[in-house]
Amino acid sequence: MYPATDEARRSVLNEAERLRLLSPTERDLIRLVHEPGFSRWLDQIKATGGCSHPIYLAGHTTVRDAHSGTVLRHYSTEDEPGGRLPVRCRNRRTSRCEPCARLHAGDTFQLIRSGLLGGKGVTDQVQLHPRLFVTLTAPSFGTVHRGGTASTPHCHPRRGSGECAHGRPLGCGQQHADTDPVIGQPLCRDCYDYVGHVLWHASAGALWSRFCHTLRRHLASAAGIVQTRFREHAALSFAKVAEYQKRGAIHFHAVIRLDGPDGPSSPPPLWATSDALESAVRSAVASVEVRTPYSAATGERAVRWGPQLDVHAIRSDAFTESAVTDSAVAAYVAKYVSKSVGDAGGVDHRITDYESIPLAQVNGHLRALMATCWRLGGLRELEGLNLRSWTHTLGFRGHVLTKSRRYSITYRELRAARTAYRSGVEPDASNDGVTLTESVWRYVGSGHSLAEAELAAGIAADLARSRELAAEDQWSGHGCTF
Repeated sequence: MYPATDEARRSVLNEAERLRLLSPTERDLIRLVHEPGFSRWLDQIKATGGCSHPIYLAGHTTVRDAHSGTVLRHYSTEDEPGGRLPVRCRNRRTSRCEPCARLHAGDTFQLIRSGLLGGKGVTDQVQLHPRLFVTLTAPSFGTVHRGGTASTPHCHPRRGSGECAHGRPLGCGQQHADTDPVIGQPLCRDCYDYVGHVLWHASAGALWSRFCHTLRRHLASAAGIVQTRFREHAALSFAKVAEYQKRGAIHFHAVIRLDGPDGPSSPPPLWATSDALESAVRSAVASVEVRTPYSAATGERAVRWGPQLDVHAIRSDAFTESAVTDSAVAAYVAKYVSKSVGDAGGVDHRITDYESIPLAQVNGHLRALMATCWRLGGLRELEGLNLRSWTHTLGFRGHVLTKSRRYSITYRELRAARTAYRSGVEPDASNDGVTLTESVWRYVGSGHSLAEAELAAGIAADLARSRELAAEDQWSGHGCTF
């Protein structure tokens, strides 16, 4: 109804003027808090841990008695705000969703740790099996700037004024801080082997598979066993994570464990020691190689591991003087599983056209790697490498974390156990022959509005602070002071 008095009209005009001066986020916040289901929406976002890009689903789940057909439990989103339910996006990358990345890192910690200490379906006898923590690197594709260390504070000290074929200095006498953006970039981009870098990334998965096969052969040879009968005597289990270096090249951190023929439940043979496993790892790394598809533009290249190789025996947590313990290795792997090429200065979304590469907010070195991926991806001989689809990852096509089947528990099992714990329902209750579950769900949207994103970020920050305070209380209870 139109305001009847001048005072009422002025009040309406003043309110409209105040709303006009508000930011879009503030106007959206006013809209949000006046929604009838606002308090319930807050509870839902708290249940997702403040996920920054939730997936909204609509539907229902009904649990019935298998014999009588009686409804035991029923849930529907009809009474939820907007008739939908938000669930976590489960993105592992911190750059996309920090709450979900933290949860994924926690699952990774449990996955790696159970393969070292046992638990969650893995026998604790694995603590007695030979276990190594191995770091495998990419070879050099050209000299790049590096940060200083105690032994070599300067980047690339070089006597004289030597220059490369392109007239650029072969050395660098500067001391680069760890935050210097020049670290990882080549001294001369024209000398840098960008084609070799990209093809190494595209072949890294095949190189790892060949390494595992060769490692079994070398172990069999060292033990005097026919190579084709190695699985009758021992089994090799592993879990590895890929990490991007500042030069844009990946390296692998891997946990390698030697079990008996039946996996972690069986003891390894007497000849299976940490020293024997380390010797086989070093010899396999030195000998393994794969070949890239031949192309007139690139030729056929041999892909090998880099010369830098770190191998450490994993000690029990009781050995506090050792830096390579069960929990330390699990925490180390979990830290890197939430990272991506974006943490090395790249982009964490797909590149769909060449015109996007010059506009990418990355340094010239990574932009050159992306352009090389796109150019090589157009060659018919290299179509099988799908380089254009993986331009944003600089040609690397593998998962950030992979493991052998019998190393430990899976992500699916960990998530099912967490869901069952929170709901109070046994994980396999719906498949026990006593109950029948009918579920109908559909995707109806994703993401937050401006105000919703601000509130979700605040919820995530509050939960993170609560975890910090709980950790401080736990340490205080053990007599520690801060």
